[in-house]
Amino acid sequence: MKDISKEYKIGQIKLNALKNINLEIKKGEFISIMGPSGSGKSTLLNVIGCLDKSSGGTYFLDGNSVETMNDNQLSEIRNRFIGFVFQSFNLLGELNAMRNVEIPLIYRGVRGKLRREMSEQALEKVGLKDRMKHLPSQLSGGQQQRVAIARALVGNPSVILADEPTGALDSSTGNTIMELFTQLNEDLNMTIVQVTHEESIAAYGKRIIRLIDGEIN
Repeated sequence: MKDISKEYKIGQIKLNALKNINLEIKKGEFISIMGPSGSGKSTLLNVIGCLDKSSGGTYFLDGNSVETMNDNQLSEIRNRFIGFVFQSFNLLGELNAMRNVEIPLIYRGVRGKLRREMSEQALEKVGLKDRMKHLPSQLSGGQQQRVAIARALVGNPSVILADEPTGALDSSTGNTIMELFTQLNEDLNMTIVQVTHEESIAAYGKRIIRLIDGEIN
């Protein structure tokens, strides 16, 4: 990323959410993005994850210029190269753990048998192979977040982006989730970028980026 900015307009008011962001993320890094509420943390993560386009600057992802991509190309990038983990888990309540994990593969057109095998492997990586037939309502908060991580992992993405992944969990369960991220980073060389407001959670990252008023401090 070079000189990335992001502006929002509310009526006649212009808000600068990101200002002149210069950032390079290397393969296999584990990065924590910190900052107070309204500092631009989630906005930066959304731009990194191609959920939102920048207003200015240049951004290359795996050598591809994001600014020149159309909506279909951005969707393809999100589906094939990026795994997302959110604070609220975002699981479908009527689907069991395996079916939830399968969802990205369905969008990719992966056929049934292979899809089930890949989902089972992803759940095994997060220690939930024995819970794959359980509905979200039958799982604890920590288990639901692990299902969400398995869903992010199932397509073998280049990077996992996590927005306050422990925000809805108690401290003990949150630490367990962060230990899982550490294991994925170290064992699989998985690139992880997380947003958090907690110093103890940020400390799991190998590099901490601090944002204040949309700028890297």
